[in-house]
Amino acid sequence: MPFQPRELFPDRSARDLFGAEIRRHREKADMSLRRLSEVLNYSKSHLARIEAAESLPYDDLPAKLDACFGTDGLFARLYALAKNEPFPGKYRRAVEVESRAILIEEYACATIPGLLQTAELARASLRIGHRHAPDAEIDALVKARLDRQARLDQPHPPECWFIVDEAALRRPAGGPEVMRRQMESLLESGTHPYVTLQVLPFSAGHHVEAGNSLVLYTLPDEPMLAYRESSRFGMVIDDNDVVTKLRKNYDLLRAMALSPRDSEAMIRAMLKEWASWGSPRT
Repeated sequence: MPFQPRELFPDRSARDLFGAEIRRHREKADMSLRRLSEVLNYSKSHLARIEAAESLPYDDLPAKLDACFGTDGLFARLYALAKNEPFPGKYRRAVEVESRAILIEEYACATIPGLLQTAELARASLRIGHRHAPDAEIDALVKARLDRQARLDQPHPPECWFIVDEAALRRPAGGPEVMRRQMESLLESGTHPYVTLQVLPFSAGHHVEAGNSLVLYTLPDEPMLAYRESSRFGMVIDDNDVVTKLRKNYDLLRAMALSPRDSEAMIRAMLKEWASWGSPRT
């Protein structure tokens, strides 16, 4: 199947505009991505992600593009705007909705929710999803994720209810020491007066959101919104009928999950396992 470049929306995002201008000037010069990467001495895979607005450069690429295409600082100026958008477009609306929510209810099927991740786990998770990204890009993504968490420590934070799948507690993301510190952080988060934490154990069996992650956002004086994500997609949902169905799905997960007290006990047990795994064996 021939390669189909991602559709860009330069009127919606500075990131998209930056990528669209690369594509426009590249095609005008009759250059493939491979040829442009050779001319710029730049990673083709990273260049492809930048053109698709999935990533941003964190080095001298804008200057190289201006020199290559003779665009007199165009890419440098566009980058000055695009770098203020730390999240790719597919996540930006969800992050904006999250910033206004007064109640956040989340089920995470594969990893610890981003709002509860330590910096170490965030880095390990983001590196897996962005294998070819330079370290500077991962640093920026980690910072953006931790910046989201800052709201939980501000006056009048949102109420948060997290349901974490047992698989996320057992999967060794980043290694035993990273997981040990993550378990300690979860136990601390569970004492926060605005946070309720439950674990959905393997013993609960198959369920309505298997393979998906689900977030419900309650906004002041607005209808509830949902965000559903799988390995292939992520989207904010505002259709009232669909949101009502997802509300029922979440309530079912909440009923199937361990109580907060029993969830704490399981996390403490996992903390001991990770600490034991990371200890020298004699």
